[in-house]
Amino acid sequence: MTASIVERAAASPHTYFNKAGSEMIKITEKEFTKLAKYIQEHYGIFLKREKKQLLIGRLHLELQKYGFKSFSEYYQYLISDKSGRAAETLINKVSTNHTFFMREPGHYFFFRDEVLPFLKEHSKDRDLRIWSAGCSTGEEPYTLAMIIDEFFGKEKLSWDTKILATDISEEALETAKAGIYKKDNISRLPAIWVLNYFTKLGQEDYEIKGRIKKEVIYRRFNLMERQFPFRKKFHVIFCRNVMIYFDQRTKAGLVQKFYNSLIRGGYLFIGHSESLSGIHSGFKYIMPAVYRK
Repeated sequence: MTASIVERAAASPHTYFNKAGSEMIKITEKEFTKLAKYIQEHYGIFLKREKKQLLIGRLHLELQKYGFKSFSEYYQYLISDKSGRAAETLINKVSTNHTFFMREPGHYFFFRDEVLPFLKEHSKDRDLRIWSAGCSTGEEPYTLAMIIDEFFGKEKLSWDTKILATDISEEALETAKAGIYKKDNISRLPAIWVLNYFTKLGQEDYEIKGRIKKEVIYRRFNLMERQFPFRKKFHVIFCRNVMIYFDQRTKAGLVQKFYNSLIRGGYLFIGHSESLSGIHSGFKYIMPAVYRK
């Protein structure tokens, strides 16, 4: 049960209320199954039965907004909406966009100390192709951009070092594009980075400087696309803490698409809570949560 849902002791054990005290519409097993199937088929996210209350809490305001009396009414609205707005709102509600700067820092150190020197030596066209898949609110791609800027220094002018950053959530992408973060959010970053790459706005807000913003290209993209549309293969793909929401079959399919999207010798970074165990692929294990084609 999420912190935003409170259960009243005097009420039925299956009746839930929001913080304002208004009753939240219950979801039947059949309704949950249909919605969960839709979410998994379209976005890969696998919702277990224990996520029923989470789904109620996150969609309550949508049902209230349109006056729906049941999740069946909401589902019919979802599948009949040709504009795509209903589906976009749904994924914004159910996707989790929790991240922070320097999350799993060992990956960044390995990227700086091992991957970039290798690419610098072996990239003949001086074109680095790096993809932050499931970039959420931008902390990961901006961190990569700062590492690249520091690593190349003045040489960077002769390299194409732009990073592709994609996410399914339009809300998360808007936050990422704005590039404004609270003081607490950047507290893990080296002080010299804060000085060089951020502009202070008031007492609590810091904005990524324009020259770093320009290094990241944000796009909305669904990892469940049958085929990835990229013209050139990537040198590095970061897709961390995304596959934890997928079942084994979905993960296997995605890993294969990542494999096909990397150059030979390219790197795949996944989250430390994730693993390629049980998935047949051509990736070679390098270190925890780092693999190479």
